[in-house]
Amino acid sequence: MSRPQDPHRPFLPFGNPFRMLLPKGSYLGPKLLALLNSFEETLAERLKRLKPRDREDVLSLSWMRSALESLCGIHTDIKTLITALELPVCDWDDKWIDVYLDNSLNLLDICIAFTSEISQLNQGRLFLQCALHNLSGDSNKSVRALSSLDGWRQHISSRNPRLENCFSIMDGLSQTLDLPKIKSSAKGKVLMRAIYAVKVVTVYVCSIFTAAFSGSAKKLMDLQVPDTCLWADAFASLQTFVNTEIRCIYSSGRATVLKELEVVDASVKKLYPIVQNEVNPIEAQMLQNLISDLVKTEGKLSQGLDLLSNVVDNFFKIVLTGRDALLGNLRIGGNASDSVITNKAEGQALR
Repeated sequence: MSRPQDPHRPFLPFGNPFRMLLPKGSYLGPKLLALLNSFEETLAERLKRLKPRDREDVLSLSWMRSALESLCGIHTDIKTLITALELPVCDWDDKWIDVYLDNSLNLLDICIAFTSEISQLNQGRLFLQCALHNLSGDSNKSVRALSSLDGWRQHISSRNPRLENCFSIMDGLSQTLDLPKIKSSAKGKVLMRAIYAVKVVTVYVCSIFTAAFSGSAKKLMDLQVPDTCLWADAFASLQTFVNTEIRCIYSSGRATVLKELEVVDASVKKLYPIVQNEVNPIEAQMLQNLISDLVKTEGKLSQGLDLLSNVVDNFFKIVLTGRDALLGNLRIGGNASDSVITNKAEGQALR
């Protein structure tokens, strides 16, 4: 993964995580190996399906929704794996639990930041709706329409302060991709390798969202995955394709990078000068055509934002229920560290 100031340099400061996770001489029985291979092969297929068929799909709301849907599936897959491992939470190392609780809390904060950004984009649509309402009436309302279009321009160029917090969280998560050394537990080794996979893909997908919402490719991450992972090639192919296109988009100097938002903004730019000037009979039909185009593009933007918002909410619920289930199992299991972990989690929730 690259550091923010040097996005093209691979970031792997902790070396090969599997040198710690699966040292020489380690052995996984046929059942555990089958569980691990099944998880990693499923992950590889999800990543292959996520790779856009066309460059224009990158940073479209529909593709971003697909990326987050894949992430929801991956987080569900690891819950299934944990159940199949039959590894009671009371047997988890305290370090695993601490890392899980910290990371899950960070993911919840990231979801809140993404929801806030989507909400802000939806608020911007109110300016468009006001403009369209005024343009559908008599020409005396054109001044109000222009004011609304100006409001739209200012709104989409403003930055959401919640994203700044999201950036620091992402930087912190990028430093937790190393893995604790597992000495004797074969099941623990499988669990940690699967958790590593989920963390890498989660951090990467979230970095795409932060790059899309922030207006900068500096937060886009590059990760290296050990070749021993069955999903390494699929991940590398996806990452190379998507990162190359995102950096190309930003290098072109576009004001907006979300595809549906870009189409709406282009419609506004065409409409604005005609509304600004007194419309003659020749331009009247052009005005109506542009208004019609804006209605359609605004509708697609609205639908895309609503669907994306639903998936962000779903991901939030998956992370939250997983976190709650872990805390519940710890309380039931009577682990000696339960009270410490529970108090820590409750303290974080009160931030």
